[in-house]
Amino acid sequence: MLTPLLLLWPISLALTWLVAQNIAGKPFDRALEYNVQALAKLVVVKNNQVQFNLTGPAREILRADDTDQVYYQVLGPRGEYLSGEHDLPLPPDEEKLTNGEVRLREDVIQGEDVRVAYTWIKVEVQGAAPATSPVLVQVAETLEKRKTLATEIVKGTMVPQFVTLPLAVLLVWLALVRGIKPLAQLERRIRARKSDDMSPLDDTAVPEEVAPLVSSINDLLSRLKVSLTTQKRFLADAAHQLKTPLAGLRMQADLAQRETDAEDLKKSLKQIGRASIRATHTVNQLLALARAETTGRSLAKQRVDLVHVVSEVMADSVPRALEKQIDLGYDGPAAGEQATQLEGNPTLLKELVRNLLDNAINYTPEKGQVTLRLMTDRFSGVLVLLVEDSGPGILESERELVFQPFYRTLGTNVDGSGLGLAIVLEIAQQHGATITIEDARLPGHAQSPGTRVTVRFVGIGQGGAE
Repeated sequence: MLTPLLLLWPISLALTWLVAQNIAGKPFDRALEYNVQALAKLVVVKNNQVQFNLTGPAREILRADDTDQVYYQVLGPRGEYLSGEHDLPLPPDEEKLTNGEVRLREDVIQGEDVRVAYTWIKVEVQGAAPATSPVLVQVAETLEKRKTLATEIVKGTMVPQFVTLPLAVLLVWLALVRGIKPLAQLERRIRARKSDDMSPLDDTAVPEEVAPLVSSINDLLSRLKVSLTTQKRFLADAAHQLKTPLAGLRMQADLAQRETDAEDLKKSLKQIGRASIRATHTVNQLLALARAETTGRSLAKQRVDLVHVVSEVMADSVPRALEKQIDLGYDGPAAGEQATQLEGNPTLLKELVRNLLDNAINYTPEKGQVTLRLMTDRFSGVLVLLVEDSGPGILESERELVFQPFYRTLGTNVDGSGLGLAIVLEIAQQHGATITIEDARLPGHAQSPGTRVTVRFVGIGQGGAE
């Protein structure tokens, strides 16, 4: 604020000088007009000749000025010289002639700037010049008195400013110090906070103009608190989930070292292998969930054919299905047959389908059935992905809980990390899709309610769905 204040001061000085010149010139202009009018009264016609009678004392009074030079000139109807200065410049030719009107202009005489007052006087002379050529009377004066008066006005105006300007600077500085004092206190309170303190800032002691900023910061802190709490819980759960298979690995390794029988050693090694597989699966699931949460929004989406994604995942899942003698089937269009393309991330979509199939295969008993269906809703034109199995199903009271990380349905003896459906939900939300869970009741497996997971891609662009 001080910089523009100091820059405005020379601008104020220049404007004051211009205004002072205008004010200082007005009384001297009126004096010039009076002199022109007085000289015009001395123009007379005698014996059909225009004469100008100015006595010597009157001429001395006209020129009696200690500061400025005063010049005058009188020209007859034919432009002949009657009195005064010979070299006084003439008015512009294009000016309209008006009888008795006094006009003012700036001009130069003998290299000096002057202010000139002039008028035309119509006179009647028989047989003389036409009436359109009146007598010209001019009075000119140099500008020293005007400059002196303008300087005095500027001094009278600007000298007090030399006193008031430092005072204004001091007052502005004091006002700003007082005005930003609450901000400085807020800054100190923020700096004194601990790194884990996510409590809201006190917005009662801040200026009204800063209250929206403090409110926004409090909103950010509340969201960060929720995020950090979720991360801490996730890390604690992840550590707990990894602790069990790692402890099993260590125990099996200790037992294997003590074994002397070859068969018992093989069993211990098999246990170690299964425990390492569970630990690897948990780590992979954790990485998949982290990738879905942190990179899903930043990765550029592209046009993806969901049939290709499903085909690749189905091919990878066939060996596990054969191992459990599960009837793994696909019901849907072939590639290029129907509009099954959407805007999405192919890596995350593949992870979504893989986790749905893995869950279905894991929880489906031997000689069961798992079917993946891909279709387009005939009413809304929405692309729908369904994964059905003949497993034990999910109780209606738990269908919301199974999407939480590490939550596992009670009463099942299936190895898993409890992250599969959490990953599916995160990826679905990244792609604007919705998920529902219901009983499947597959034909031929009436003894088991089964599970049907439906993913509807309602929030992303699709091409030509019918």
